[in-house]
Amino acid sequence: MRKLILLLVAGLAVGALFGHLMMSLPGYWLIRVGDTSVQTSFWFGLILLLAAFIVLHFALRLLSGIIRPVGRFRTWNSRARNRRAMKRTVRGLVALTEGRWKKAEKTLVHAAGDSSTPLVNYLSAALAAHYQGNHTKSQEHLNQAQLSTEGADTAIGLMQAQLMIDRQQPEEALAILNRLDKKLNDHPQVLKLLKQVHLSLSDWEGLRWLLPRLAAQKLIAQQEREQLEFKAYRELILFEAKNPSNIERVRSLWADMPEYLRGNTELIVLYTDALLQANEEAIAERLLNHSLDHHWDARLIKRYGLLNVHAARQLAKAEKWLQERPNDPELLLTCGRLSLRTGKWEKALEYFEASQRQRPSGEVCAELARLYASLGEHNKSQLYYRHSVEMLAKSLPSLPQPSDASDSQTPDTKAAKKRA
Repeated sequence: MRKLILLLVAGLAVGALFGHLMMSLPGYWLIRVGDTSVQTSFWFGLILLLAAFIVLHFALRLLSGIIRPVGRFRTWNSRARNRRAMKRTVRGLVALTEGRWKKAEKTLVHAAGDSSTPLVNYLSAALAAHYQGNHTKSQEHLNQAQLSTEGADTAIGLMQAQLMIDRQQPEEALAILNRLDKKLNDHPQVLKLLKQVHLSLSDWEGLRWLLPRLAAQKLIAQQEREQLEFKAYRELILFEAKNPSNIERVRSLWADMPEYLRGNTELIVLYTDALLQANEEAIAERLLNHSLDHHWDARLIKRYGLLNVHAARQLAKAEKWLQERPNDPELLLTCGRLSLRTGKWEKALEYFEASQRQRPSGEVCAELARLYASLGEHNKSQLYYRHSVEMLAKSLPSLPQPSDASDSQTPDTKAAKKRA
């Protein structure tokens, strides 16, 4: 009751104030349109404007109430279609995983139009078409994926490259990946696929430059990196060494090689052989000297004995090694050959025979046979020649041999004689 009384009092007060303002502040509104004019008091016009505002406000609210159900229906319909598309997409992905590629492709493409992720639909459909062997259709789906989603160039490019690899088209895959690599720079998946393509193409030059980038991104284990680096440099040296005029290229490869690979015996042997073919024996001697001082290997000391640089100096170096390895058969063979180069025949015989005692070898027997023949001792020469042939025969595979002249006849020959 008190609230009602207060409201009545407040209303009367406001009314009195408003009446006082109307009396103390007279004025009028004049609206003229063409030859027609309308005039009213200021306060009456103000009331009319307020009434017009209230009417317009309620009219807009009424119109909004009429339009909103249509918008709500459209939103509901769109969401419903999206939910159905997502369910079809899931069914398509399941079918793709299960190997039902035709059904997967059809379901995924049908759902793409209403899907909130059309890129996934088209990429998966491209994969399903690829598995069916329909490469044209697969490319069409990739093109649709490109149109459906902006900024998906990387995903589509990676999918294209992977499909090219699966189709045994590494050259096309390499072109796509090189383009992506220039754009993205050290993208992990691009680098992984580049490694796969370089190996497929036996592109050892490309692989050797790629491996440090893979290692920097921690995309390759240290053991695998070392194995691939070794293979890349070995294949490159073998290829370039086929032509002695490419020796500068071989030397450049050796200079670019990681330090740990320069201690690899097989690579040292390959590099030494390339130097010898190009008549770079002085460089080969320095290489073998350094390598043998730090890493002893029979293959290296054997090649050291085949050099023809400065025989006396080489022999002195070899005999210094012999003090540390007096019973090394390969080193003794090398000392013998270097003794021959310096004209020390008796010393050569001693080294060859010492090598033969440590480990009988057909190669050493051949050296002894040749040297004894040159010295005029033909009996000993013939003896070592026989030993050399016998040792060589031991390395041959076990195959049937005729025991006498009659057995040497073929079965066809024997049958012909029997018929006669």
